[in-house]
Amino acid sequence: MSPPSRRLQTKPVITCLKTFLISYSLIFWITGMFLLAVGVWGKVSLEAYLSLASEKSTNAPYVLIGTGATIVIFGLFGCFATCRGSPWMLKLYAMFLTVVFLAELVAGVSGFIFRHEIKATLGTAYKVALQTYNTTGSSSAAVDTIQRTLHCCGMKNYTDWENTPYFKEKGIPTSCCKDSTKCSPETLRDLDKAKNEVYTTGCFALVTTVMEANLGIIAGISFGIAFFQLIGIFLACCLSRYITNNQYEMV
Repeated sequence: MSPPSRRLQTKPVITCLKTFLISYSLIFWITGMFLLAVGVWGKVSLEAYLSLASEKSTNAPYVLIGTGATIVIFGLFGCFATCRGSPWMLKLYAMFLTVVFLAELVAGVSGFIFRHEIKATLGTAYKVALQTYNTTGSSSAAVDTIQRTLHCCGMKNYTDWENTPYFKEKGIPTSCCKDSTKCSPETLRDLDKAKNEVYTTGCFALVTTVMEANLGIIAGISFGIAFFQLIGIFLACCLSRYITNNQYEMV
C-alpha cells in the first residue's frame, strides 16, 4: 500500500491523465464518425469508379463504414474505461488503438504506393468496359454513371466508341448525351452529327484525377489519424500504470 502522502500527490496526476484521455477518446469518436461519413460518401459518389476498377462491386466503402462504426464503439469504450479507472479496460483500449494505428498506417502507405498501379488497372478496365458495353452489365452501368456524372464520353474522347461492338449496333450510348431529347438513334450512329450533341471530353483523365485526388486525401487522413493514435496509446498506458502502481481507487 502506498503512503497516504504519495497517494495524495498521485491523485492530481491521475485526474489530469483522465481529463486528457477522455478528451482524446471524444476526438477519437469524432474521427470514427468522420470515417463513417466518408464510407457513406464513397458508397454514393465513388462506387462506379471503384467497381469499374475491380470489375465488380467493391467492398471498400463498407470497410470504411465498418471501421468507422468500430472506432465509434471503442471511442465510447475508452471514455467508459477512463471514467471507471479500470486498468484492464485501459490496457484493452491501448491494444485496440495499437491495432488501429498499424492498420491505418498500412492503409495509408498502400494507397500512396499503389496509386499508379490503380490508375493503370483502371485504364485497362475502362478499355474492356467499352468493348463489352451492353447497357445491362455492372461495368456498363459504371461507364454510364461516370459519363453522366463527369459529363464526358469515351476513354480519350467520344470517338473511342467508333471501334466498339455497341457502336456498330446502336451508336454512341445515350449516357454521353448533353440533352437526351436531342440525341436520336440516327445522330448517335453518326460521329459528325453526334459531335454537337454529346460530351467530347474523354472520361479517363477526369476519372483518374478524381481518384488520385481522393486517394491523396484518404492517405493523408489515414496517416494523420494513425499517428494520432500514439497519443491515446501513451495516455491509456500511463493512466493504467499509475492506477495499478499506486492502487488508486475511484470515489
